[in-house]
Amino acid sequence: MKKFSWRGISIIIFLCVIAYFLAPLAVPNLPEWWAKHTLKLGLDLRGGMQILLEVDTTNLSETDARNAVEQNIRIIRERIDQFGVAEPIIQKLGERRILVQLPGVDNFSGAEALIKQTAMLDFKVVADRSAAEQVIKLIDAMVSANISQFPKLAALDAKDKSSKTVNDTTAVADSIRAGSGIFSSLTRPGESEYSIQYSDVPLVRELLADSLFQQFVPNGYQLALDKADEATQRADRSLFVLQSNSELSGGDLSKAIMEYGSPSSTDPNVANKPYVSLEFTRDGARKFESVTANNVDKRLAIVLDGVVYSAPNIRERISGGRAQITGRFSSQEAHELSIVLNTGNLKAPISPISTVIVGATLGSDSIKSGKMAGIIGFLAVFLFMLVYYKMSGLIANIGLIFNIGFVLAMLTAFGASLTLPGIAGIILTIGMAVDANVLIYERIREELESGKSPHSALDAGYNRAAITIWDSQITTLIAAAVLYNFGTGPIRGFALTLAIGIFGSMFCALVFVRSIIDSFVIVGTKKTLSI
Repeated sequence: MKKFSWRGISIIIFLCVIAYFLAPLAVPNLPEWWAKHTLKLGLDLRGGMQILLEVDTTNLSETDARNAVEQNIRIIRERIDQFGVAEPIIQKLGERRILVQLPGVDNFSGAEALIKQTAMLDFKVVADRSAAEQVIKLIDAMVSANISQFPKLAALDAKDKSSKTVNDTTAVADSIRAGSGIFSSLTRPGESEYSIQYSDVPLVRELLADSLFQQFVPNGYQLALDKADEATQRADRSLFVLQSNSELSGGDLSKAIMEYGSPSSTDPNVANKPYVSLEFTRDGARKFESVTANNVDKRLAIVLDGVVYSAPNIRERISGGRAQITGRFSSQEAHELSIVLNTGNLKAPISPISTVIVGATLGSDSIKSGKMAGIIGFLAVFLFMLVYYKMSGLIANIGLIFNIGFVLAMLTAFGASLTLPGIAGIILTIGMAVDANVLIYERIREELESGKSPHSALDAGYNRAAITIWDSQITTLIAAAVLYNFGTGPIRGFALTLAIGIFGSMFCALVFVRSIIDSFVIVGTKKTLSI
């Protein structure tokens, strides 16, 4: 019985690998463990969004800065994984930049907000009524005395009644022109909160972010707006006066889960509404119990990134280390909030450099263009080889088909994504694979013209052309390695596809095609070779 040679075994493995990883593309209803191996499409083919971020490491040491970038990448990856985006690409660019590609995502604003959110969670006691009034009076007095340092407020205080700004009828404008400050005349829906009209919200938000304005806020207190009501576009906001001391922080949190309140619940903030259930660590539970015991009948604000999400009233001491965040948000917002709380704070602030959105239509057009380019290139090579090298050219074309299949199978196996540069790499691989066969066939022709038999010519052609093929392919492989190591994004995709194609083309030219010629073309004492 004839034993398998190393060449036969390697060809069997080669064909099995191609069949295993490409079967899910053609055969439906495969087992889940098999069907999960599918070829991924990159952002330029599938559509989605790409965000380039820069990490602010100004106040960190070199070691801490490097660690902060790596930790931010980990946190962003955890958030995206929980957000449900399939096959995200997250990688470091240079020293401080992070590239995030989200193929197939359609909730662009939600994904971007989730990535950029710093997630500074604090629990702060809301100031009582008298303290809140005193804080507001002091702020109004200080701002009124220095109103010229706030251009927008100074414009509202101008005496020229023909100005469009002066004719503004918002509550803040009326309060300033009446000489009573900026907050004193606002309505108070609660003990320690003030109602801000929708038209005044941008101005108030800008003031709260102003460092000079913050100097006028008395020590031990801070002002914060509540969360915007996404369901009502022009809803008023509440301004809270809080004690600046943080009673608990995100570090005291163990777990956050989005839940949906029962319709029969007696709590109107929970009944048939989404909310976030919090579970504290052991130390956090002790702190929470102490805070609630010391502040009965007061309100405890849950503040995320400087925005009050909810401020429930403390009725009694709460033990057990559990709490809830209720507020005006949808189930999607509650889910995203739980993700941010679970993954923790970013280790250093990040800012977006650029955001690119690729529509599904553009991705579809790119796929069509890439397919058309590949088909035209393949047909041109196929016809040339068939006409010029006859039967041997047909065999080379068969090897070329399996080489393309090998490239796609390896991309699937490695979990890489097929992109437009990757398609360009495949097309280039087609030309390089044929180049190896051309070198071999031309050498075989020379041996046949010198009078050698087909068997001898075949052996001599492969042996003498192999050295040249190895030299050319290895130099190209070195170039691909350099591109992959120093390149980013599309360049790395091109380099990876090219490298896989080099290995495939060498195997197909030196092993696969030769085996076919040995087994089916040169048989017995045949005197001629169709080449």
